[in-house]
Amino acid sequence: MGSLATKLSTYRALGLGNVLRVARYRLGLKTGAHPVLKLSGEPVEGPFYKAAERRLPFAPREEWRTSGWWFGKHEVRFGDGIPDWHANPLGDASVRSDLDWHQIPDFNPDIGDIKTVWEASRFDWLLAMATRAAAGDDCELERLNAWLEDWISKNPPYKGANWKCGQEASIRVMHLCLAAAILDQPRAPLPALRHLVDLHLKRIAPTLDYARGQANNHATSEAAALYCGGLLLGAAGERYRKLGHKALEEEARRLILEDGTFSQYSLVYHRVMLDTYCFAELWRRTYDAPAFCDAAYERIAAATRWLAQLVDLESGDGPNFGANDGARLFALTDDGYRDFRPTLQTAAALFLDRRALQQDGPWDRMLTLFGEALPDTPLDIPPSKTFDDGGLHVLGSGKAKATLRYARFDFRPSQADLMHVDLWVDGENILRDDGSYGYAADDEMLGGIASHNSVQFDGKEPMPRVSRFLWGDWIEAETAPVLEARGVATAAARHTDRHGNFHERRVTLHSDRLICEDTLRGPAEQAILRWRLKPGAWTMENGTLTLGNIAIEVGGDEITQIELADGVESRFYLDRKTIPVMKVATSIPAKIRSEIRFQ
Repeated sequence: MGSLATKLSTYRALGLGNVLRVARYRLGLKTGAHPVLKLSGEPVEGPFYKAAERRLPFAPREEWRTSGWWFGKHEVRFGDGIPDWHANPLGDASVRSDLDWHQIPDFNPDIGDIKTVWEASRFDWLLAMATRAAAGDDCELERLNAWLEDWISKNPPYKGANWKCGQEASIRVMHLCLAAAILDQPRAPLPALRHLVDLHLKRIAPTLDYARGQANNHATSEAAALYCGGLLLGAAGERYRKLGHKALEEEARRLILEDGTFSQYSLVYHRVMLDTYCFAELWRRTYDAPAFCDAAYERIAAATRWLAQLVDLESGDGPNFGANDGARLFALTDDGYRDFRPTLQTAAALFLDRRALQQDGPWDRMLTLFGEALPDTPLDIPPSKTFDDGGLHVLGSGKAKATLRYARFDFRPSQADLMHVDLWVDGENILRDDGSYGYAADDEMLGGIASHNSVQFDGKEPMPRVSRFLWGDWIEAETAPVLEARGVATAAARHTDRHGNFHERRVTLHSDRLICEDTLRGPAEQAILRWRLKPGAWTMENGTLTLGNIAIEVGGDEITQIELADGVESRFYLDRKTIPVMKVATSIPAKIRSEIRFQ
């Protein structure tokens, strides 16, 4: 990990206020003085929901009948039973349920990744069952009430791993609220539901300051839960509503930059953030509550345009950059985890008064559920755009789209993806990012420079890893906006890393090819350029790599070797697949020209 000087400078970059929030929380837990440790509560008995008086306005979900999907990828079968709320179903271990939540470590190799335990307690199953109950299946109503009763009996207030994380509790609250909307009872919740939500808000509120200190989607999720849960509780929840309302406004202005970039530099986490704001806004309208401030709406609108620039409207997928923990909230459809269109359609309608997707589809369901009319005006999405606050060029030409990531960090980077290039052609990801795999897998965690389509000098990282989720010596790149002329888009960026190595990358996108020019110099003796490729039977002949109608040629006077090797890719949490990687070795200084042709 990084040196003491690097750690100190990195902590300064994180912001003194954020560091103090986190330190105060940890000290409070260690000394036993934090008010969250003094919580107590009584379990509650159902029923939590009653039969809906109106029918569901769309087809119900089919998932969570005899199996569920962990992180949108791993099927876990439970048959006619109820999941073990404390087990890692992808392994063979369980977490003790008799301990206070703060006595359970974040990372325990005997248990495996704690997120595997948390996944079932995010209550995605509740939404699936609620849609079936609202479609007239009374057995599903009985079943969801039985599962909730089992959950609270096996997870008594503030005991066990499922009370450990304020964000996990917040996701449950928002899903409990959404289930009330599905079953048409948001303004008349049953006493048991009110009690269950209140238990959660008591857990979330004392640690909101800690969540805000992390400067990520924990803060927005927990603020949204307090706000939505407070509205559901009525007068008894007014304190929570006010606390959540204020925090949602402040975090929108603080964590969403002017160009719409979110603090976590991640497509998946951007969706989590935007989903929470969408739901908070819909819930606000349900209760005719006061609007949020104009400055917050402006930032959320910018975040919506950011997402629109990245999502492929045909497949719903997008670049796999940034941390990816498998999070998908508010699922009203069984469509794939990597389909970002429901979020985009909802956010565009709510915050831009525009329609992102012109055809009707499952992406309309959240708006339909809440009785929101779709706008007639289509959302204008330019082919190319620069998001300089967050260090991202998006280039478009014909059916091709490319992105160039560069170093621009107002917040902590979770990956060393400097100068990474993604390429999509007609909805297919040709040049791709490796993802992040798993947060508890030290020897398998991705995110270093070798995991990206970039250049690595002397086998070193351009920034030192300070901790599991933190890089130090943040680099600042120089760049200019994307230039477009006659259907051709060009972008460039340059930086010098902590070792004194200089990298300038110029990317030009035509409708039938992408040209990438790299200029390298510095104290390093050699460098490796990597192109991480879509799976397939690629062949190398005379230095040209081909697959169907795709051909890649790389040239440069200082190149010493070109080879096709195996790499790994993680498009889903805790899932790895082998992909081909084109590796180009060169001495330094060097100029390398890569041309990727496609039809």
